[in-house]
Amino acid sequence: VQLQASGGGLVQAGGSLRLSCATSGRTFSSYAMGWFRQAPGKEREFVAAIGWLGGVTKYADSVKGRFTIYRDSAKNTVYLQMNSLKSDDTAVYHCAVAPFLGTYSHDYKYWGQGTLVTVSS
Repeated sequence: VQLQASGGGLVQAGGSLRLSCATSGRTFSSYAMGWFRQAPGKEREFVAAIGWLGGVTKYADSVKGRFTIYRDSAKNTVYLQMNSLKSDDTAVYHCAVAPFLGTYSHDYKYWGQGTLVTVSS
């Protein structure tokens, strides 16, 4: 089972990035998928999650209205569209898979390696 996150990079404040998380090794069509992030010196925090049907989503208050999570079940891939980026969004972003739509790290069973997002002010 592998989760491969990509799409991170350096962007100016106010800019946009789209992260992708491709899964392989098994089908996660009946699982929820989520994004977490960890900034230097800080604990990992929940960003967004999407249910296995794709119709239910959850967001951290800090990203509501700016980030959008969506999935392509046929491709076993989940995306995180990030707009209006701020310097506070700088972190390593990890994707993960859970048997239900959770917002805590311990809800998630499988994790990707992370992709770095750096927002310059």
